[in-house]
Amino acid sequence: MRRRVMSMLVGAALAASTLLGAGPAAADTPPVEFGDDWHDPVTAAPPVPKPHTKSCEVTVAEAQFKDFTPYKGDYAPPAKCGKGRWGKVVLRLDGKVKGRQYDRLGYLRIGGVEVLRTSTPEPSVDGITWSVEKDVTRYRETLSRDQQVEMLIGNVVNDTYTGIIDVKATLTFYEAAKPTTAPDRVIPLGDARGDGSDGSQSGGGAALTTPRNSERIVAEVYATGSGGGCEEYWYLTVPDAAPYSCKADHGPYREVQVKVDGQLAGIAAPFPTVWTGGWSNPFLWYVIPGPRAFDIKPIEYDLTPFAGVLNDGRPHRVEVSVVGVPEAQTGWSTPVNVLVWQDEKSDRVTGRLTGHQESTPTNTSKYTPGTGGDETHRLDTEGGHRLHVSGYVNTSHGRVATTVTRSLANTSLHRWTDGESTDALKATWTDRETVTTGRRAVRADRTYTMDGTTTLGAGDRLRTRISLGDRAESVTRTGGRRTGWSVLDDRYDGDATYTANVPRDQRHAVGTSRERYRLVGDTGCYDRTLSTVQGTLTEDRRRC
Repeated sequence: MRRRVMSMLVGAALAASTLLGAGPAAADTPPVEFGDDWHDPVTAAPPVPKPHTKSCEVTVAEAQFKDFTPYKGDYAPPAKCGKGRWGKVVLRLDGKVKGRQYDRLGYLRIGGVEVLRTSTPEPSVDGITWSVEKDVTRYRETLSRDQQVEMLIGNVVNDTYTGIIDVKATLTFYEAAKPTTAPDRVIPLGDARGDGSDGSQSGGGAALTTPRNSERIVAEVYATGSGGGCEEYWYLTVPDAAPYSCKADHGPYREVQVKVDGQLAGIAAPFPTVWTGGWSNPFLWYVIPGPRAFDIKPIEYDLTPFAGVLNDGRPHRVEVSVVGVPEAQTGWSTPVNVLVWQDEKSDRVTGRLTGHQESTPTNTSKYTPGTGGDETHRLDTEGGHRLHVSGYVNTSHGRVATTVTRSLANTSLHRWTDGESTDALKATWTDRETVTTGRRAVRADRTYTMDGTTTLGAGDRLRTRISLGDRAESVTRTGGRRTGWSVLDDRYDGDATYTANVPRDQRHAVGTSRERYRLVGDTGCYDRTLSTVQGTLTEDRRRC
């Protein structure tokens, strides 16, 4: 991925979610190469399950984005369909764009609460449409009141980049067939970036005051590295000693940390999102985007062990930092929502933090220089961290102890030639977490993988082959007995070639892509595969 090629082609820039395609029917015979138009974006992810109850729809935002001016409007909840006690709330974003445009990053906030972080597909000349659905029931408390709306998909429109991004966001509210649970409060903290110590992304943090009867507290962080600089490709950065175009003092290891009053409260591995111009090759992503590209999942941190500290009625400092980012380097965004469940039978929930153990973080990058000619430079990276916190709260239904254990690990092998005409990465990230509350324990094992190679050969023919994986296994045990389980496995494979540094109509691009999304567990089975050739959808296969 030569950086000059990358910068030319890549712009600034799934809660249960899905991207729904509305393109033409799959052709029997794909074209010999990409033309001026292709199938609308689509993913293999399942649609959001919806109850068969009365529903009401509200338009939240309708806007065209030509620059970096946010849309601002007013939201009012529906008067019917449950009056705030809805069984489910589903957000839908419908978009369209045509012409020439980069991928762009955006957000939707209601009452200051970030309910969606998204990016956009790159359009064809004739234009594309796409739709994203997301379950936003967890924000039910915020949606139950009149609120202000802010939405932005930052964009640049000029004589060269002509695509105006036209979107409409709606919420559909479903009456509850039976009582449902959701957080009692959602507290937005904005971008609570930390103090910049230990090579983390700098910022000032945010003040959090929780209700004094909070018995469960969860922070969610929509962490994204983007903005067109090297942090958009943080997994490819190298230390200063290595001759590569994207530098970071300590290499590619990144970790998203949350601190409460300066004390480490949560750690997580960021998901290595690839946007729709990524790896120098937009032809990989025109129809099937990489996992999570259009609906960025927030990282969740269970802060319940700190509830006894947070419930004293005073503001507490919450900071988010991205470890590994070079000092003063921009590119990361970390908006935070805090979800709170309250003890309705108590005015005050007391408690105490009883345990806090942290391993020494590890992060080593070993650079091995090439020997000239076609020999490749090599960077081997290993990093990891472990955190164990515990505490209890005294509730109206007794003392409840919570323990959170989280373990992170990252290994990567980065190989490239002089001039970066060959650039390859093979990397794995694991994020393993167990949350034990009373007799109930939930274990979540997350694994993210990336294996890709870009080469620039004779005649400036650029080829990218890449595989991406997003896997999560979850097991719930109550009193030692398994009471729930699920396995999600989302895999993308692509291979695309085109002539670089020429006008669009001279690129002679060819490419294939494939996604298989599998979700199995005690609630059922879902298995769908999509395949494309030269922008034509050639397979849509369902199993289970």
